[in-house]
Amino acid sequence: MTDRTARTPRRRQAVAGRCREITEARWFAVLVFALILANAAVLGVETYSGLSDRWQQGLRTTEYAFLAAFTVEILLRAGAHADRPKDFFRDPWNLFDLVVVLSAFLPVIRENGTVLRLLRLARVLRAARFLPQLRIILVAVGRSLPGTASFLLVGGLLLYLYAMVGWICFSAEDPEHFGSLGRAVLTLFLLMTLDGLGDAVRAGLEISRWSILYYASYVLLASFVLVNVLIGVVITSLDEARSMEADEDAARPAESPAAGAQPPYTGDPVLLRARVVAARRALDDLERALADAAPGTGPPDRPAGAARTVAPGG
Repeated sequence: MTDRTARTPRRRQAVAGRCREITEARWFAVLVFALILANAAVLGVETYSGLSDRWQQGLRTTEYAFLAAFTVEILLRAGAHADRPKDFFRDPWNLFDLVVVLSAFLPVIRENGTVLRLLRLARVLRAARFLPQLRIILVAVGRSLPGTASFLLVGGLLLYLYAMVGWICFSAEDPEHFGSLGRAVLTLFLLMTLDGLGDAVRAGLEISRWSILYYASYVLLASFVLVNVLIGVVITSLDEARSMEADEDAARPAESPAAGAQPPYTGDPVLLRARVVAARRALDDLERALADAAPGTGPPDRPAGAARTVAPGG
């Protein structure tokens, strides 16, 4: 029973080592990235009805081939964490890849063509895994979401206030743009992008010269102040994402085992004997080095052949 339990961790380590050699190889990353680009190209071909009707069977076979390739990839990545399964689920990219691949096997999703196409399109986002700069941008976007939510709240409040003021002041003379709260919000939202600002100002001046104050203050707050605040939030998140990426790159070599490190002891008596022999040999070498450094003193008295009291075989 002990030997069986001892062999199980060694098998996992062997499987993890072999899978890790494959997944960490450069050719593997290049191959997966090429498959992602080819998958994106096939999705583009399917948008042309003539080509999709002519090559329907071939495109379907190609999709099955892509699904099989991505399934093998995720299995290899999972196998690389066979000795530490929890680390596989701690990586958000692994979870994203797992969800995208496994969802294609669900019957409900496979029967829904629209959802299946969206999932196939999500595979294109996996290219960020192999492009560090794109990965940094996506992380920055995710970290900027709390600040973006605050921006949307302030922007929505600003739109509501100016829409109500515009409805009160211009609804009678300009019902096309300010006839209701919804029309006023739509008009001001387009003005936030400075689209049609000149026409809106001219139409406002025909109603009242004070309308210039209304449009000028709105454009100043909405198009310049709020947008610059949003840019500042995104830039701050981008700097944080770059710092996180740099910290992960710096910590990655420290996590790898040192050269010449002993494998973990798993209860194997042969491994224990080998370690004892190695320790005795190291002790003999140390004693010889001390004796050479101090010729007047010799190593402590030990029985002859003490270094070989434990043989590798028993």
